[in-house]
Amino acid sequence: HMFEMIEVDGETVGINTGLPNRLAEEAIRAGLIASLADYPVILREQKYGKSSRIDFLLKQENLPDAYVEVKNVHFSHSAGLVEFPDTVTKRGAKHLEELGDMVEAGHRAVMIYLIQRHDCTRFSICSDLDPMYAIAFDRAKARGVEAYALRCRVTPEEIIASGMVMMDEPRPSV
Repeated sequence: HMFEMIEVDGETVGINTGLPNRLAEEAIRAGLIASLADYPVILREQKYGKSSRIDFLLKQENLPDAYVEVKNVHFSHSAGLVEFPDTVTKRGAKHLEELGDMVEAGHRAVMIYLIQRHDCTRFSICSDLDPMYAIAFDRAKARGVEAYALRCRVTPEEIIASGMVMMDEPRPSV
């Protein structure tokens, strides 16, 4: 295994952007996200929306399909709090819009913010770095898009999803 990690203030942080999807899939299969635990079928990289790909499409016969988007999170500038995004992401805002469309079409839509560090107990949308993403996030939530923040235990030996983190309500933008 080749792990890409950096040390930040004595905390090991995972920065490999290819890992989050695998970690999220393991977490879903392990039942770490209770509301997704009943989906036995997990399809990767499915086309959806206008011209996008969703990270996972979850299927179960008598449940609505669940469209799942995974974001890698490691940005923290105040102790215990990790934030997303760490830079402006127009693409991220577009995905939130398309996830909202999926909900309106009768499906479930889920954002998983995968935190590749273990020193954070809270997650928040970083409205000061990307106010448009924050607005898109609020709108997506209002339309019924679900959002979960999932923390990983990161050691030099392994990175493994370890549990949920509290999501702060986004600060109202001034």
